[in-house]
Amino acid sequence: MGWWDRLRGRRRGSGGRADGPDMSIDTGTVRAYLAEFARSRRGVEAYVEPATNMTATTVVLVAHDGEWTRRAVPSKQAAFEFARALGIPVYDVHQTGYPRRMREWTSRQRRR
Repeated sequence: MGWWDRLRGRRRGSGGRADGPDMSIDTGTVRAYLAEFARSRRGVEAYVEPATNMTATTVVLVAHDGEWTRRAVPSKQAAFEFARALGIPVYDVHQTGYPRRMREWTSRQRRR
């Protein structure tokens, strides 16, 4: 097998892409991580970001103090289902934007 054949095989492989909109996502791991974040913080809300040419659909969880985390999810529908299963409010970021507390928390982290 030649070098180019290996690259072609990697692109078409069953493992999926490591990044981008077609990346493979371990939903069990994502679900467990999001559940732990929501369980261990107060006032958590979910913001769903649509897929782009470069990224998969993602969900951003934001706590009451602005601390946030982002994880790739299989689809927009899956993101809404994850949040509803956790019992937290969920929003489409294109309709609501990001909360101010998220930007303020990020600014505080940069200053440290």
